[in-house]
Order: sequence, then structure tokens, then C-alpha cells
Amino acid sequence: MVEEDLNQVVGNSNYNGEADPESNTLNQPLVKANRTLSSTPLALVGTKVSHIESLDYEINENDLFKHDWRKRSKAQVLQYVFLKWTLACLVGLFTGLIATLINLAVENIAGYKLLAVGHFLSQERYATGLMVLAGANLGLTLVASVLCVFFAPTAAGPGIPEIKAYLNGVDLPNMFGATTMIVKIIGSIGAVAAGLDLGKEGPLVHIGSCIASLLGQGGTDNHRIKWRWLRYFNNDRDRRDLITCGSAAGVCAAFRSPVGGVLFALEEVATWWRSALLWRTFFSTAVVVVILREFIEICNSGKCGLFGRGGLIMFDVSHVTYTYHVTDIVPVMLIGVIGGILGSLYNHVLHKVLRLYNLINEKDEICPTNGRSGNFKQFHCPKGYYNDLATLLLTTNDDAVRNLFSSNTPNEFSMGSLWIFFVLYCILGLFTFGIATPSGLFLPIILMGAAYGRMLGAAMGSYTSIDQGLYAVLGAAALMAGSMRMTVSLCVIFLELTNNLLLLPITMIVLLIAKTVGDSFNPSIYDIILDLKGLPFLDANPEPWMRNLSVGELGDAKPPVVTLQGVEKVSKIVDVLRNTTHNAFPVLDEAELPQVGLATGATELHGLILRAHLVKVLKKRWFLTEKRRTEEWEVREKFPWDELAEREDNFDDVAITSSEMEMFVDLHPLTNTTPYTVMENMSVAKALVLFRQVGLRHLLIVPKIQSSGLCPVVGILTRQDLRAHNILQAFPQMEKSKGRKAN
Repeated sequence: MVEEDLNQVVGNSNYNGEADPESNTLNQPLVKANRTLSSTPLALVGTKVSHIESLDYEINENDLFKHDWRKRSKAQVLQYVFLKWTLACLVGLFTGLIATLINLAVENIAGYKLLAVGHFLSQERYATGLMVLAGANLGLTLVASVLCVFFAPTAAGPGIPEIKAYLNGVDLPNMFGATTMIVKIIGSIGAVAAGLDLGKEGPLVHIGSCIASLLGQGGTDNHRIKWRWLRYFNNDRDRRDLITCGSAAGVCAAFRSPVGGVLFALEEVATWWRSALLWRTFFSTAVVVVILREFIEICNSGKCGLFGRGGLIMFDVSHVTYTYHVTDIVPVMLIGVIGGILGSLYNHVLHKVLRLYNLINEKDEICPTNGRSGNFKQFHCPKGYYNDLATLLLTTNDDAVRNLFSSNTPNEFSMGSLWIFFVLYCILGLFTFGIATPSGLFLPIILMGAAYGRMLGAAMGSYTSIDQGLYAVLGAAALMAGSMRMTVSLCVIFLELTNNLLLLPITMIVLLIAKTVGDSFNPSIYDIILDLKGLPFLDANPEPWMRNLSVGELGDAKPPVVTLQGVEKVSKIVDVLRNTTHNAFPVLDEAELPQVGLATGATELHGLILRAHLVKVLKKRWFLTEKRRTEEWEVREKFPWDELAEREDNFDDVAITSSEMEMFVDLHPLTNTTPYTVMENMSVAKALVLFRQVGLRHLLIVPKIQSSGLCPVVGILTRQDLRAHNILQAFPQMEKSKGRKAN
């Protein structure tokens, strides 16, 4: 690297006499790395520490791709577009059907369990009732846990952080397989029916993504449908779009919120977005809503057992006219502030608990209901009375939310019962979320927030005219924003849940305040989980100190780049694959004709070739007896363009004879001739933004000065190289400025 070609910084010294990288001028010598840049791609996937790679979202513009693109007919283009919309429809259809199945199963299993317990309690056989309740819950939890532990560890947890990482460009092994999906479905039914402090919303998002992935690749890895049309989706880019549709469909299926599902995908999980994807995602959620609506009509006629009107988390308060005045803004803002504090506190404690884990319905019509159907529990109270705490605890989570959201019920729940319920669910939620079962955070946080909102409403008393049911809704929204840090999607989800546009202004205020307060303490819960799992997620905003470091300096902190010639010897390719773990290699050529201002003998950067393509060349034994370039027809005869999209990186079973080692391979037709490159003096911050927005796997660093005898590429940056933690390992002096800025 040429020092005088880099914009460097000379700065003021701090009180110890050391240079402060945050307050430098533009002429300081290069920042020196203390050690080699670490980029070990290991992460916790399921219950195992796995080797993690990135996804190839970038279009590989080699000769085969260009030829196929030129000869693609209008009929083939229409096939591709038609199949996109068909798969989006199927994603919504199957997600809606499976969500209905889960809801029916949970409501009926939990309902018959609670009926049996209630039967024994009515006979004052309390010990028997306790044993039945405990035994049923233990059995259901055991089924969910055993399936996760022994068959699909990747099915444990909500799955949303992993989806978020995948859509960011991180390849997660076995995350969207058929076994994972089946275990997720059965495990969700068991865990939720057991009454654990978790929801089915996160698992439904994961299930929708699994459905999308399986449809896009034509089935499981071992039993794929060899339909020719599916060849269009044999790449990471289109699979990413389908999984985005699946995640939105999962949220829609959980809350019956089509617009909220689309906005959730846009705001929370998707890193890369465009208008065409918006339409297809909305189409998927629309199909889900139609499916759910049909099953609601069927179940309303009593054909679904104990399902009745429950299970789809729809809290319709459109018949209620809420009133609030200017003076009510103070308690509304207070809800937001407290929600943000409680949400960040919940994230903090849950972070500690998850760290520890890493180391090691019948309707009772004789009870008062204020003129509306309800599920108030008599428990051991006299006839005509009910137990408010049992009404919240001895029921499904969905019905508990309905009770808390109920309007015109200011005296139904005592302050003591609300406190017990709130504290109990906080404790249970903290310790339940890390166990080996499919689990979601939405419903537990809604329950805690609704209880806290009702308590605040009761405490405000006559100061405010806001109904306590509305306080519960706002409390749930505040706690979710304080923990998950979402605003727009949560606002729409709550509006679609409650079916009341009158709540829009105060819901927006609460969400904005809660998110702002929460952000001042710690990251969102999903970001915490991503960090704990070690998933290399790239944030949208680079660290401020990254502007004082150039990509050339990062390249210097890495081992020298490994390059290949355009026509390379087989023995060299085998040696490179055997002795490196790199997934791409620059391909160089001697410049045939000197360009204007370029010295004779300069080296040309032809492009970048993937490791998977080199392995495929060796497996197909596409060798030449002499060092020459191949004709276009020779390449097309050996390599179908869609076959190159498949990952082929298992080099161990390739056996090359000694005579074949002396042969040659023409790498030109398989080389991506348009890789993304950056100048060596570009800041790391700018490179990170480019890397993330374009969805890259590799970023080539080229020298500022091109001359004869110098390599035209000085380094390659990958996802791991751009992570702040890894950079600080090699440049610890940046940590000092980071710490001072944080203070």
C-alpha cells in the first residue's frame, strides 16, 4: 500500500499522550494493526457451534449467465414472473392452513385440559386437579422439548433472529428444513397448550419462512422436485425474497394482520427491499387472511370443537367508543416512558438468563360478564362470583389477553391480582424463553404490558377519562416497543387487532416514546439474541470510529490474498482448495494490449471465481491438455447455467490423478467479470454501507495506483472482516475512542 495515497489522520493527543482517533486531522500515518484480523465464522445454531458462511446474493455475471440472459425468450420471462406470484400465493395458502391447524390443536388440547381440571376443582378434589394440570403440562412440554433436542435443535426459540440474519446474508445450516418445520409445528402446539409463558407468533414466522424455502427449492435437500421451471429459483436471491414473504405471512397468520405482517418484514427482518417485493409480500398476507377468515366462519358454527371464537388473537373493540382529552396526554406519555424502561429492563435480565442457558377452555356463563361473553373463572368462589386471578391464570394466553383488553370493566381485576399476574409472568417469561421448545415473545410481552397498563389505569383513578381496557392495550404496545423496538409495524398490528382507528394517535405517541426510551438503555431483544448466538449480522449504521480506518488497512491486517490465473494448472487449484478456506479467489490475466497510460506487462483483474465453481470443475473433470482458452460452446455443453447456482463445496470426495494434476482449467467462462471493488483508501464505514445494501459476500480492494509489477487487487473483505468486534481485535486503539464517545 502506498502511504501517500491514503487520506489519513493526525490528531490531538489525549491526556496519556496517545493519539485520539476520533479527533484527528487528515495527515496522520497509517493506523497499525496489533494482530491479524480475526474472522472465524462460528455461531450457535440450534445447540451446536457451527461454521457459518455468507449467502451469494450478488448476481454472478459470468459468460454462462450473460449467454442465458441474452437468449431468454419472453415466454421464459413470463414463466419466471408467473412462478414468483404462484409461489407467493402458495406460501400464504400453506401458512394460513398450518396456522389454523395450530390454533385448532392448541385451543382444543388446552380446553379439554382445563375442563378436566375444572371438573375436579368443582368436586373440591384439589390435589387431583393439581396433578392432572401438572401432568398434562409436563407431558406436553416434554413432547415439545424431546422433539427439539433429538430431532431439530434449530426449531427451539422463536426463529425470528435467525430469519433476520439469513435475510442479512448469513447462511444458517438446517434452519429452514422440513424436519425443523414439522418439529416447530408440533412443538408449538405442545408448548402453548401446556400453558408455558410463550406464544406461537414467533414460531409461525419461522414456519412461514420454512414453507417458503421448501417451495422455492422444490422440497427437501434429498427429495427435490425436478421441475424445470424451478430452476429460476435455484439461487440465494430469489430464495431470500420468498423467505421474506414467508416471514410476513407468519406474522399475518399470528395476528390476522396483513398490513402489519408486511410492515414487520420491512421494518424488522428484511435487510434488502424493493417495490416488487412489497407487492408479492402483500399478496401472500392477503391469501393468509382469506384462509383464516374462512375457517373463522366455519368455527363460528361450532364445527371446531372448543375452538369457538378464540385462538386467532383478534381483540375487536370496534364497537367501543373510546374518549380521551388533551389532559390524557400526560398519562399516555407516562405509559410510553415506563414501557420503554420496563422493556429495556426486561431485555437486560433476559440477556443474563439467555447467557446462563448458553452455558449449560370452557366459557363459564354463571359468572358476571357485564353483559358480554367472557371466560371468568369461578375457581373456589361462591356461586355467582369469580376469582379474578384464576381468570387470568387458569386459561389460555389468548383468553387472558382478551380479559385484560376488555372495556368498561374497571373493577373486574384487583390491584393485588394484577401485581401477582404481572410479576409471575415476568419471572416465568424470563426463564421460559431459553428452554428447548419453539417459543415466541409477542404474547408474553403483550400479557405483561396489558397487566402493567391496567395497573397504571387503576392508579390514575379519576385523573383520566381513559378506559382501563385502553390502558391495557397501550401498556402492551409500550412494552413491546420498549423490548422489540418496532414502531410502524406494531402500530398497524395493534390497529388491525383492535379494529379501531380511534386508537391511532395515542398508540403512535406511546410507541415512539417507548422505543426512544428503550434505545437509550440497550439494543432490541432480537439484536441481543443475534449477539449471543454469534450470528454475524451487519447493522445498517456503522460505528463512528470506522470512518477513521481505511479498507486498505483492513486488508493489510489479513493474510495475503490468494489469486489464480485465467488458465490455471489443476495442481494449483487443488493446492489452493486444500490449504485455504477462502470462498472466492481473484482471477488475474496478463494484459494483452497496453492501455493508455498503462505500462507494458501490467496485470489485468479478470474477475472473481467462487470456491463452489472450482469444486464443480474438479468433479466434472473439465480439464484441458494444453494451456488455452475454451470456446463458448464447450462451456455450455458441460455446465448448464442453473447448475452453477447450487452450492458444491465438498472437496474431500474429489480424487485427482497425478496425470490430471498436470492438466489445465480455463477459468474465464466461470468467472464473475463484474465483482464489486473499492479503492484502498475508502473508509470502512462507507464500505460497510455498500456491503450491506448491495448484499455482498466478497468485496475486492484495489490499489489507488495501477502500475506494472503491482497486483491489481490488494485484498478481499468479507462479512466477518467488517464486524466491529473483529476489527477492534486487530485495532485495539480504536476501542479507546469508542469508550470515550460512549461516555
